[in-house]
Amino acid sequence: MANKTIFKRIIDGEIPADIVYQDEYSLAFRDVRPQAPVHVLVIPRKEIPSLAHATDDDSELLGRLLITVRKVANQLGLDPTGYRVVINCGRDGGQTVDHLHLHLLAGRGLDWPPG
Repeated sequence: MANKTIFKRIIDGEIPADIVYQDEYSLAFRDVRPQAPVHVLVIPRKEIPSLAHATDDDSELLGRLLITVRKVANQLGLDPTGYRVVINCGRDGGQTVDHLHLHLLAGRGLDWPPG
């Protein structure tokens, strides 16, 4: 990638973030424009532009990201009330940062379909 995304800059410590979890594979932090009372982004440290760019070699990492979402949900006490996990893929899918990320949304009722 030619230019660093905002998420890569957060990973590199160039931009501060309200980090709620991190390990060697991922980073989870509160969204600066939350769409629900709880809105955490979970990103891989590996730069993957979107889910469409993930390869079979990324299978383990993708699984780890889902486990990270579960860990963060437990840490924030969300299990009893429920939560939603969203991956936007591409511009038409609502993706605004070209770095794979999972949205963990909770803290209010989430209608379906989402829009």
